[in-house]
Amino acid sequence: MKLEKVTDRSEKKAKRWYDDACGTALAMELVGERWSLLIVRELMFGPRRFGELRGGLTGISANVLTQRLEGMERVGILQKRKLPPPASVQVYELTALGYSAEVVIQELGRWAAQSPLHDPTLPFSAASAMLSFRTMIDRSRSGDFGATVGFRFGADTFVAVVNARGIAIRRGDPADAAAVTFETDPATLASVVYGGRPIADAEAAGTLRISGDRALAERFVTLFPLPAKLGS
Repeated sequence: MKLEKVTDRSEKKAKRWYDDACGTALAMELVGERWSLLIVRELMFGPRRFGELRGGLTGISANVLTQRLEGMERVGILQKRKLPPPASVQVYELTALGYSAEVVIQELGRWAAQSPLHDPTLPFSAASAMLSFRTMIDRSRSGDFGATVGFRFGADTFVAVVNARGIAIRRGDPADAAAVTFETDPATLASVVYGGRPIADAEAAGTLRISGDRALAERFVTLFPLPAKLGS
C-alpha cells in the first residue's frame, strides 16, 4: 500500500523569524530585511518603475531589489500593475497597508535624528527629502507661511503646500502653481535645509537655482529644525 505523504500544517505557513505574538516582531518580519523599509519610503509618493526604485536606493543590486519586491508583494505591502497605454510599463505601488507605514517611518526618522551618528550629508533620494519634510516640519514655524513650493530634481518633480496644518506633498510639475521653486539635487537641498548651508553658497556652486519669491525660499528652509542630539 502506497503511503500518502502527510505535510505538517506549519510547513504551509510563511517562515517566521520570531516565535513571538508581539506586533513589533511581526513588523520586523514584514519589513525588517535590509532595504525593505526604504523601498516603502521610495513608494510613498506613488507608483515607481523598477529602474526608478533602484535609482533612489544607493547600493542596492537588481537581484536584491527583485527579491525584496517579491517578498513584500507576498505579504501584502505592495503590488505591481501595468500602466495603461501609451506608457504600458510595469510599476510597483503600495497597498493601503504599505501606505499606513508612513507614521512608522516618520517616528523612526525623528528618533534616529537624535543620534550623534545621524549624518544629513550622506546620499539622499528625492522621496527621502520630501518625506523628511513631512516628518520634520515645525508647525509653530509654518503657521503663517501659507504658500505652495515646487521642487525639481531633474525629471523628478514635486509640489508642496505649506500651512498651519503642516506640509502636504505630491508628485507633480510645479509649473505656475508654485510661489517659489527649488531646482537642485536632494543632497544640495539637504545641505541647505538641515546643514545650515547658505542658499547663496549653493547657488554660487551651480547646484541650486531658485525661481519665484526668494524671501519665501529663505524662510522655507528654516521650517525643519533637527532635534537636539542625545548622548550615549
